[in-house]
Amino acid sequence: MTALPEAATPYDFVGIGLGPFNLGLACLTEPIAELNGVFLESKPDFEWHAGMFLEGAHLQTPFMSDLVTLADPTSPYSFLNYLKEKGRLYSFYIRENFYPLRVEYDDYCRWAAGKLSSIRFSTTVTDVTYENELYVVRTTGGDTYRARHLVLGTGTPPYLPEPCRGLAGDFIHNSRYLQHKAELQRKKTITLVGSGQSAAEIYLDLLGEIDTHGYRLNWVTRSPRFFPLEYTKLTLEMTSPEYIDYYHALPEETRYRLTAEQKGLFKGIDGDLINEIFDLLYQKSVAGPVPTRLLTNSALTTARYADGTYTLGFRQEEQGKDFTIESDGLILATGYRYTEPEFLKPVRDRLRYDSRGNFDVARNYAVDVTGRGVFLQNAGVHTHSITSPDLGMGAYRNSTIIRELLGTEYYPVEKTIAFQEFSV
Repeated sequence: MTALPEAATPYDFVGIGLGPFNLGLACLTEPIAELNGVFLESKPDFEWHAGMFLEGAHLQTPFMSDLVTLADPTSPYSFLNYLKEKGRLYSFYIRENFYPLRVEYDDYCRWAAGKLSSIRFSTTVTDVTYENELYVVRTTGGDTYRARHLVLGTGTPPYLPEPCRGLAGDFIHNSRYLQHKAELQRKKTITLVGSGQSAAEIYLDLLGEIDTHGYRLNWVTRSPRFFPLEYTKLTLEMTSPEYIDYYHALPEETRYRLTAEQKGLFKGIDGDLINEIFDLLYQKSVAGPVPTRLLTNSALTTARYADGTYTLGFRQEEQGKDFTIESDGLILATGYRYTEPEFLKPVRDRLRYDSRGNFDVARNYAVDVTGRGVFLQNAGVHTHSITSPDLGMGAYRNSTIIRELLGTEYYPVEKTIAFQEFSV
């Protein structure tokens, strides 16, 4: 792929945002001479959940869900090639564990980004307009990029529950946990709200050092239980082209209902981690009661902060009872939610929306009125189900987007991989 000077011939596409999915697209388009594109990222370097690089934390998908392998196993940007260049391939082989460490995956992405000519870091997009059949992308630095297509990869920002918006104090979202861990551990009471993998990793980390620092630790979740991530093989077939075809063709209301029901398929906790938490609780309980509480079915309804203390109101939803917890520290492991970028306002009339105001994402990942002008990364659970955030489906989606950009299939796009049938 050719990255042109900013004022030269229009690009075929501009990618805005550089998470793993647009980085994968950058890697896969790099060898394609027929495509010229550029990727704009506001941060000075690649960064992926740096606040959650807990010791031993690993991906919940195998190494083959890297940036390129499931589209092109021969790509020089594969995770295995990264290991080979770093002199760590044999160590990974002997380790006999398919799941890369989270810090290792971030380093791999930085390694790949450093090899590409099409990425512009420290480049913040201010607005996008449509002029003379081209998308015009302007940045804070005064640069202008013109392109026939856009690929939106701005990711999903941290989500704060409504009671905590505008809340005073030093509470944090889990995305900033490691930077504030030492400060948290100086408090007398820490309350963790949330139920996914990040919440479980933080709870285990704090529980492991609870005796050293002497704090009390609460873990509260709205979920009925601490759900494990379902990772059986027939369930994994739902990350398949056939399931996308099936899900995308369902009525809109049915898809939204399934979106709520399927959270455990991509937001659950690794089963081994749940067992590790129990085993640590059991081990610590030998010396007496552990100063910790685990509460399920409890939705956060109110939050106040005064004199260094949070007063958190919860409702036990099965009992219909309200209760409060007072805590000096507060961690919100409440996930991430997509927010449409402000820079798209000038071209909203060219974008498609469903009845709930979310992007109406076509089967080929386009969100514009032409059906092949603007493509969306990782914000389509309501249209493409659990495949939207799944790292293993990133290469498939990018193969599809590249096919649309070129008008021909450069990387084979699988049609069928599942043994089961999803529709009748």
